[in-house]
Amino acid sequence: MKNPITNIKTYFSSNFEVLIATIIFILIFAIGLPFHKAIIFMLEFIVVMEVVKMISDFIKKEKLRLRFVIDIFIIFLIRDVIILSTDKYRDYIEITFLLFTIFIFFIFRIFAIKFSPGVIKISKDTVIEYEDDRPNNKINTEENNKKNDK
Repeated sequence: MKNPITNIKTYFSSNFEVLIATIIFILIFAIGLPFHKAIIFMLEFIVVMEVVKMISDFIKKEKLRLRFVIDIFIIFLIRDVIILSTDKYRDYIEITFLLFTIFIFFIFRIFAIKFSPGVIKISKDTVIEYEDDRPNNKINTEENNKKNDK
């Protein structure tokens, strides 16, 4: 039987995200920062990372991916919802409006993924996405239907 410390070390070595989250949580607890403030700061950090990622991708590929822009808006709106919901004098109409806006952006994100030029639909359940500059191959559905009927 392995030593419990060895088991913990093995777990954290394969799941470093859990280790990072644990360290961040302990730091938040040790500093005494209110948890909702820490979440707001982390979401702001994620927004900045997404903006840098979007700009970097634009400089490298000279294309602006709609998915990155939508992700930034969704994260920023979630941050605003958290800020408004932790306020003493909550404005429920504004929170509801922001949640509705987030829902609309999620629908836009689904459409951006579904109708992306870098997506190949193989079957109803299988989709392959690529990011290089390969040309899209059109699949003739009539030929595929004839092959399936035979």
